[in-house]
Amino acid sequence: MQITLNDEPHDLPDGTTIAGLLELLGKSNKYLAVERNRELVPRGRHAECVLEEGDRVEIVTLVGGG
Repeated sequence: MQITLNDEPHDLPDGTTIAGLLELLGKSNKYLAVERNRELVPRGRHAECVLEEGDRVEIVTLVGGG
């Protein structure tokens, strides 16, 4: 299936979850925010949120500053 990830097309196996996507990308969800179709997906739901053809996913790295 194809999704749009941070404004770029990205091919994934059917049934991929957000947690699976982060694993494929080698990213930890500890310092990330993930939106699916402009809705924030809480970290606790990453493993159950199955992506679908055409989804738009934005992954934002959280950065502290001062």
